Amino acid sequence: MMKFLPLLTFLSHTFFVVSFPIHATRKIQTVRSASVDINASNDGHDESTADRRSFLSSAVAAAAAILTGSMQEPQPAHAEEGLIDVYFGCGCFWHVQHELVEAERSMLGRSDEQLTSRAGYAGGKAPDGKVCYHNALNVADYGKLGHAEVVKLQIPPSKFADFALEYAKLFKDGLRPDQYGDRGPEYRNLVGLPGGTKSELAQQLVKASVANGDQLDFAVGKGDDADKPKVVFIMDSDVFPFHVAEQYHQFHDGFNFGEDYPPKYNGLGGKFAKAGEDFGSCPNGMLGVGIGGI
Repeated sequence: MMKFLPLLTFLSHTFFVVSFPIHATRKIQTVRSASVDINASNDGHDESTADRRSFLSSAVAAAAAILTGSMQEPQPAHAEEGLIDVYFGCGCFWHVQHELVEAERSMLGRSDEQLTSRAGYAGGKAPDGKVCYHNALNVADYGKLGHAEVVKLQIPPSKFADFALEYAKLFKDGLRPDQYGDRGPEYRNLVGLPGGTKSELAQQLVKASVANGDQLDFAVGKGDDADKPKVVFIMDSDVFPFHVAEQYHQFHDGFNFGEDYPPKYNGLGGKFAKAGEDFGSCPNGMLGVGIGGI
């Protein structure tokens, strides 16, 4: 589907390119074993009896643990690791969302119901907390508020490097797939991290780019930044939070002709909405149709 966009005029923005050390500092944690004195209190029994009973109790407990464990479904290695919110922007969010959904499936083993990738807006301001796509009523227009199209997802911090590499692979010779189609600040490249460039994840982002041919430069995102080819702005997501896009933008077909995804994928937005997810209350596109931004 083609998106109908108003003509954009953008001014030159001053930005600061930053560099990060490529080497990573490895943290080593020492695990200490706790010793237990089984003879501290025998209640009048000799040591051999206490030892035998301790051994039998341990054996029964171990057997029960094995049996119980075998009855439980296997959990991924990161199941107990906390999740963080990050967002990635690289031109039109339709294609980016699909690529990140596939990454969630392959890297995290998530089912459709567990997918967290959502299309939306970030990198600008939201005076009343509302951000919308271009609309005929001119309500909270994301472009006029300085936002860009992004996709947010929740991932374990230990997997960020893998997702950063997938993001880097979206570029060819440092240019995004729609570099000469969708242009302007609304389509600039940006990545949102808690803490921005102060986060240790920023270093992993740079390393991922280097691993993919070192095609990108990175700059500190100041908000409402310019669309600079081969430059990715690193945003502090605590300062520039994500705003979810309208339901009709979720799980949409790609921006290129023929980039049509399966109906099951296209229907995920409606499925999540039916389950109670809130995709906001913005006007329904330029003409109220709610398809392809119209």
